[in-house]
Amino acid sequence: MRLDKFLQLTGLIKRRTLAKELCDAGRIKVNGKVAKPSSEVRIGDVIEGDAGWEHWEVKVLQIPKSSVPTNRRSEFVEVLKRQRISLWDEEW
Repeated sequence: MRLDKFLQLTGLIKRRTLAKELCDAGRIKVNGKVAKPSSEVRIGDVIEGDAGWEHWEVKVLQIPKSSVPTNRRSEFVEVLKRQRISLWDEEW
């Protein structure tokens, strides 16, 4: 499955167009490498992303066939890291 579609279906990113933009900007990585929106996602891949005020890292457990309800997301991705990003922590 395409990376941008996977991010949308699992709810990691709300819209597929936003997922594509983040990939194009180099803010999404798969297995430590910057990934294109069309990159193929496989079970066992580790996806890392910076989206807005948050940095997250997840492991792919299953590939969804359609949108995943919030209460079932843990069946598809295992959250390895989730961290809020503060602009005040960064140097200007």
